[in-house]
Amino acid sequence: MNKRTLGRDGLEVSALGLGCMGMSEFYGQGDENESIAVIHRALDLGMNFLDTADMYGKGANEELVGRAIKGRRDEVVLATKFGVKRDGDSRTIENSPEYIRAACDASLQRLGIDHIDLYYMHRRNPDVPVEESVGAMAELVEQGKVRHLGLSEVSADTLRKANAVHPIAALQSEYSLFTRGLEAEILPAARELGVGLVAYSPISRGLLSAALPRPEELPADDFRRHLPRTSGENAEHNRALAAEVKKIADAAGVTAAQLSLAWLLAQGEDVVPIPGTKRLKYLEENAAAADITLTPQQLDALAAAVPADAVRGTRYLSMNEVER
Repeated sequence: MNKRTLGRDGLEVSALGLGCMGMSEFYGQGDENESIAVIHRALDLGMNFLDTADMYGKGANEELVGRAIKGRRDEVVLATKFGVKRDGDSRTIENSPEYIRAACDASLQRLGIDHIDLYYMHRRNPDVPVEESVGAMAELVEQGKVRHLGLSEVSADTLRKANAVHPIAALQSEYSLFTRGLEAEILPAARELGVGLVAYSPISRGLLSAALPRPEELPADDFRRHLPRTSGENAEHNRALAAEVKKIADAAGVTAAQLSLAWLLAQGEDVVPIPGTKRLKYLEENAAAADITLTPQQLDALAAAVPADAVRGTRYLSMNEVER
C-alpha cells in the first residue's frame, strides 16, 4: 500500500489506516479472534497505521491491539488517545498535565510497548489551556514515550495554539462525503501549519456503504440506533443520499464504501482515512480502495449527488465536546 506523510516531522503511515474501536465497543459484540485476524491481515496488506484509544472498551481495546501486534511491533505505526475519562456510564474530559502523564503510562502498559508513535488528545477541556496540555505531551516526547503528537476534534484556533508549543503531526476529525464542516476553516488551518488530517468515520458509520441496517435491526448495544443521523426521518433522508452514491459506485464497478474512501484519498495527500472494521471481508474491501483513482467526472458526480450541506442530523447526540 502507498504511504502518506503526516506533519512536518515526517511521520509516514499507510494511505489507509485501521480504526480498531468497534472491535471492543459501540458497534455490537465483537469476536476477539477475528479482530486479531483482521489486524494481522491489515499488516499483511501494508495497512500499518492502527488507531485505538484508552476509552474504547475502558482500556480493553488497547489490550486487544497490544496482543495483536505482539511480535510485529516494528511493522506498526500505532496511534492512541487520552482525554475521555470514564467512570461507570459517566464521562468527563480530562486534559491536566498530571492526568496526561498517568494516562500515557497506563496506555503503554496495556499495549505492551515502550513508545506510542502518535499520541492524541482525544477531546479538549476548554477549562485547561491547550498550551499546558501540549506542554505535558511534549515532555512525553522528550522522555521517549511518544514519537509524535496529535489532537482530535479541535478548532482551527486551538490547533494553532497547540502547534506553537510543539509541532502537531495530525488532527483526527470526522471527515467524509457526509461530514464536510471542517473544510471551511479547520482543514485550511491544518494545511497552513503542515498538520496532516486523519479522517475517522470515513464511511459515516456505515451510512455511506448503502447497506447499514435500519436502527431497529441493529444490535441493542450498537450506538447508531440512537444517533440523529442514523435514526428517524434523518436516516431515511440520508439513506436516499447514500443510494445516489451507490449508483455512481455501481457505474464505476466498485462498492459505495470503496468509492467513499477513494473520494477522501482524492482530497489531498495529507488526508489519511482510518475506516474501522472487525470483519475480514470489509477490511479487504476497504484496503482495495487505495488502488482506486477517481476521474474528474466521477468527482463532479459525487459533488452533485451529495452537496456539502445535504446530510441531516448531528453526528452525536451531544456536540458539546466537539470544537468548531
